[in-house]
Amino acid sequence: MEKKLIIINGPSGVGKTTACWGLYKEFEKSVWLDGDWCWMMNPFKVNEENLKMAEDNISYMLKNFIENVNYEYVILGWIIYEEQMFGRVLNKLKDKDYQLYKITLLCSEEKLKERMLLDHREAGNIETSIHSIKYYKLLNTNKLDTTNLTADEVVHEIVDMVNNNMIGRQTALN
Repeated sequence: MEKKLIIINGPSGVGKTTACWGLYKEFEKSVWLDGDWCWMMNPFKVNEENLKMAEDNISYMLKNFIENVNYEYVILGWIIYEEQMFGRVLNKLKDKDYQLYKITLLCSEEKLKERMLLDHREAGNIETSIHSIKYYKLLNTNKLDTTNLTADEVVHEIVDMVNNNMIGRQTALN
């Protein structure tokens, strides 16, 4: 059985956690790692040392999940916003055998703001997330425009991509 590593990324508030939760429930023999769990700290401080620690923690856990015979699907949800972050995490898995799916969730700025307001996110976080959309569009990933999709539809789109080995498929997003 070839492992499937499914990485769901995108800006804060786009629906990564909801999508990963649905995938975790949909795929039997699956395990889900939310990248944010690997660096819950108080105070939360983004700097080089803490980012390296989070990436090392994520790589370590992914490696263990991939090596575990009980799981076929390994799901990671995280705000990976640059190719170098993918490289630093995946480079530590280069000796492992798995099929990689990198799927970026995106939506319109209006929909992202609406979703974040419903989650009671702070105005500064909303603006930062909206500003980050442009970086996610540049990544070498499969893009999924979730603007007009329900959470269940997003999950089913991703399941379809994985089940049909639709690596490289992209949906239009201007």
